[in-house]
Amino acid sequence: MKQERLLHPFPPLWDEESRVLILGSFPSVMSRKNAFYYAHPQNRFWKLMSLIYEEEIIDRAAFCHQHHIALWDVIESCTITGSSDSSIRDVKVNDIAELLSKSRIRQVFTTGSTAWNLYRKYVTADIDAVRLPSTSPANAAMKLEDLLPYYRQIREVTDEED
Repeated sequence: MKQERLLHPFPPLWDEESRVLILGSFPSVMSRKNAFYYAHPQNRFWKLMSLIYEEEIIDRAAFCHQHHIALWDVIESCTITGSSDSSIRDVKVNDIAELLSKSRIRQVFTTGSTAWNLYRKYVTADIDAVRLPSTSPANAAMKLEDLLPYYRQIREVTDEED
C-alpha cells in the first residue's frame, strides 16, 4: 500500500446542543469509503455506544444528535498509508477550537493515543481531552468488556443536567 496525501472526506457530526466531542485521528479506509465515523465492521465503537446507552442504534447520526454527541477527527489532512495511524505524516489539524466555541461541548474524548497526542500537541482549547482506548480492531489486546468502563464516561457527561 502506498502513502497518500488525503483531505478529511466528510464534515464533523455535531449541532449546537452537542455536549461531548469524540475525536479520532483520521478516518480509516472503510470510514472514508462509507463517509462516516467508525465504519469498519470490526470497529467496536458503535457496539460500545449501544451497550452504554442500552439501545439499538439504527441511524448513527440520529443517535448522536439525540444524545448530544459530536464526532470528528483531529486531522484535517495528512499523508497516510491505508488506515495506519503509525504511518501518519505531514499533519494539518481541524479547527476544533472553532467547533467548541459554536456548541455546548463540555468534554472532549479521544479514541486512541494518536488522537490524544495530536490534540495535546496542536489544539488550543479550554477543554482538556480525556484519552479513551482505541476501539479499532488494531487494539485487539482490549476486549469489548475492557473498553466499557472507559466509554461509560461519555454517558456520564451527556446525562448531566445543565
